[in-house]
Amino acid sequence: MRRAVCPGSFDPITCGHLDIIGRASKLYDTVHVVVMINNSKKGLFSLEERLALIEEVTAEFGNVVVESFHGLLVDFCKQRDIPAIVKGLRAVSDFDYELQMAQMNNGLSGVETLFIPTNPTYSFLSSSLVKEVAAWGGDVAHLVPAPVLRELRGKLARD
Repeated sequence: MRRAVCPGSFDPITCGHLDIIGRASKLYDTVHVVVMINNSKKGLFSLEERLALIEEVTAEFGNVVVESFHGLLVDFCKQRDIPAIVKGLRAVSDFDYELQMAQMNNGLSGVETLFIPTNPTYSFLSSSLVKEVAAWGGDVAHLVPAPVLRELRGKLARD
């Protein structure tokens, strides 16, 4: 069985993330989408909210498992015998950082990293940008799945 992991903070998951996860789901039998926990970061969405949203918007793929993990990504991979990490690349600047991470991960554990170029439609997109635009009242409906838009609007209306 071919398995891979798509890691991230997913605060919130965007159409760009979903595009990469969907493309990975066609290449692998099982794709583990893992929300990496960073205690030093305070997200807009709680861990539980992120997990629930990711499960909802990836259900259509049928081969995605959604989990969270605190620690090194390579430890997650070793614990589950996952040989590959899938990452989306938006720009050359992403490549510089992600190449270093890929080489470190491979050196630590032998896990390979597959880079998938982002769909040009989403090449500028980040969760941070979505939150900022939405907070100022901008329309992000075309940048996030409908369930995420609903929850994002609800959160921002309460703040």
